[in-house]
Amino acid sequence: METVSSSLLSLHPNIAACFTTRHGGVSKVPYTTANLAFHVGDDPRDVLDNHVLLAKQIGYDPQKLIHMRQIHSDRIIIADDSFDFNHPPECDALITNLPDIPLMVMSADCTPILLYDPVQRVIGVVHAGRAGALNAILPKTIERMAQTYGSRIGDVHVSMGPSIHGCCYEVNPQITAEVEAKGYPKALRKNGGKLFLDVNTVLLQQLESMQIRQAHIEVIDECTACHCDTYFSYRADHQHTGRIAGIIVLRP
Repeated sequence: METVSSSLLSLHPNIAACFTTRHGGVSKVPYTTANLAFHVGDDPRDVLDNHVLLAKQIGYDPQKLIHMRQIHSDRIIIADDSFDFNHPPECDALITNLPDIPLMVMSADCTPILLYDPVQRVIGVVHAGRAGALNAILPKTIERMAQTYGSRIGDVHVSMGPSIHGCCYEVNPQITAEVEAKGYPKALRKNGGKLFLDVNTVLLQQLESMQIRQAHIEVIDECTACHCDTYFSYRADHQHTGRIAGIIVLRP
């Protein structure tokens, strides 16, 4: 299965972390080929085969993987062995300090985010679409890492995966007003009389407010809509498509 490694997180040998592409799996059109989501209409046998392929490639037990039933919320779950592959929690962020429990976030334009605190050995995943970003799901997850595991904000590393950018994410005046009211006017773009939103600009502004060091932030700067031949894109693929994933796991 084709993946994109995190240059930031790959510096740490005691974790494995990457983002998947849409290539190297077994799913059929329109989920060609590495779809990892069960809820989008793909043949569940193909989705399961894709998960097995990814688990073998990265080196983890696929039944221990915790993914999420994502709902565009700010709900954060502490991941432990009460969850497993067949019993995903309903939330948009997961954190854990337990080894050998892989965490996964899925996306098809929203920003998939991987978190790592190398001092306290804590990992996390965040699903940040427009709603989640405006409800501060990312800073809330980092704060939960601090509250639960004693992470220092300055120690947290943040890797933001492929997502739709301000070149392609057109929004209506109601959303524009909400973005401005939340204090993120710099995330809005105007082009040809149309309005566009760059969710990553919202996320980066939040990280700056938390005083996360620039050296601890990575943005994989590829727009999923522009590069829908490489990544699944809900907008570019006209809503009928698969999901890529960000995945991170602590080694023992």
